[in-house]
Amino acid sequence: MTRSVRRTRMLQLAGAGAAALMTLSACSSSDDSSTTKADKSGSASPKLSGTVTVFAAASLKESFTTLGQEFEKQHPGTKVSFNFGGSDTLAANITGGAPADVFAAASPKTMKIVTDKSDAVGTPATFVRNQLEIATLPGNPDKVASLKDLTKSGLKVVLCDKTVPCGAAAQKALDASKLKLTPVSYEQDVKGALTKVELKEADAAVVYKTDVKAAGDKVEGVEFPESAKAVNAYPIALLKSARNAEAAKAFIALVQSAEGQKVLTEAGFLKP
Repeated sequence: MTRSVRRTRMLQLAGAGAAALMTLSACSSSDDSSTTKADKSGSASPKLSGTVTVFAAASLKESFTTLGQEFEKQHPGTKVSFNFGGSDTLAANITGGAPADVFAAASPKTMKIVTDKSDAVGTPATFVRNQLEIATLPGNPDKVASLKDLTKSGLKVVLCDKTVPCGAAAQKALDASKLKLTPVSYEQDVKGALTKVELKEADAAVVYKTDVKAAGDKVEGVEFPESAKAVNAYPIALLKSARNAEAAKAFIALVQSAEGQKVLTEAGFLKP
């Protein structure tokens, strides 16, 4: 074989080897790329689905309903089911075995009913606070201007039951003012007390500022300084019996987020 032919053969072999290396490199790069994508896909958060059952204080009804709708919008395939009521009743239901994923109470005392039974996961977090206000008939025909005015003879006043956070706060304000008030009725939650005024079955009720705001022109609000001594902190917690824990955690995160706090403060709640 001549030197010229041998040289040509060597150049052909070298070219074939380079082409093979390039092919292997491309395959390796493709494999790495697909592996990376798979790794990223594997580490992605699981898609939320199913129902989140939230037990929440009656005063949270309007703002939590808004947040529930937003949650469902952000997580297609989920549904937020609410049970609103007096915090003490809700706590008793939870410790009695009622199925729920999240509990949002209107006071640490009512949340303690649940934590004392070890029915909550971790430490409940305060997400808002709320202050009392007097709700009167539109136009305030009885000229109620202070907490003391509620003790006027002939005035029909409604309070929340003392076991309910709004009732306990009202009693605290009355005690601080050394005032005695005998209401025409005690209601099981703050919405029940407010409804009595809206239906003109009572002249006034001690409720939360948020409830007065939510009622619009159906009532008129009267602030009183003693309410500053009876501000309620609202804690929220994931429940141990949660059937949809991941979605429940996400809902709690929304409540605590800047977006959730905006909805709550616009409803009249105070920051934590």
